[in-house]
Amino acid sequence: MLFYSAKELTTKQNYKFLTGSIIPRPIAWITTINQETNVVNAAPFSYFNVVAKELPLVSLSINRNEQQMKDTTHNLLQQKEGVIHLVNDSILAEMNQSAASLPPEESELAHSNLTMINSQEVAVPAIQEAPIRFEVRLHQYVPVKDNAENIISDLFILEVLNYYFKEEIFDQAQEYIDPLKFDPLARLAGNTYGHIARTLDKKRPK
Repeated sequence: MLFYSAKELTTKQNYKFLTGSIIPRPIAWITTINQETNVVNAAPFSYFNVVAKELPLVSLSINRNEQQMKDTTHNLLQQKEGVIHLVNDSILAEMNQSAASLPPEESELAHSNLTMINSQEVAVPAIQEAPIRFEVRLHQYVPVKDNAENIISDLFILEVLNYYFKEEIFDQAQEYIDPLKFDPLARLAGNTYGHIARTLDKKRPK
C-alpha cells in the first residue's frame, strides 16, 4: 500500500485524502439568522452526521478559514437554533450557489426562487422545497483546536426538535424513508456529488 505521514502533508493534501476517502458524506444545508441584521444565512456542510437517538442529536462541524469564524457559526452561537435541510437533485443548483462567500449582511437566498416558510419551534425560517428538514437547537458547542491551541473548527451538537418529510418519500404506515425515492445527494471530493445507485440488505448478527 502507499504510505503518507499526515504530519508531513500540507493542509490541502490532508483535506484531499480525508474528503476523498470518507465518502459518501451527507449534506446539511442549514439556515440560520443573524440577530443584529435579521439576515437569513444558508450554507451547505458535509461534515455532518448522527450522534445519538435517545435524545435525537446530530453533529455539524464547520471549518474556519485562517481562524475566522463563518457566518453560520456566528449565528448558531448567537441564536442557538437553525433548520437543517437534506438535499437531492431538485435543489442542487440553489444549494451549490449558497456555498458562495458573501458578506454577513447579504443573504444567500436573496436571489433564489426558493420559498421560505416559518418553522414550528424555532425562529429560523425553512426552505419549503427541501425533501427533508429538521428544526434544531444547540445542545453542545466544542471549539476544536490545533496543537498550538488555535481554534480551527467549530463543532456543534444539535438537538432535533421536529422532522419534516415530503409525502412521496415517506411510508407513513412503516414510518420509513425510502432511500431511492429520496435519492439524496452525497458529497464526494472536489466538485463531485454522488447518488444511491442501489441498496443491499444484510442481517446483523445477534
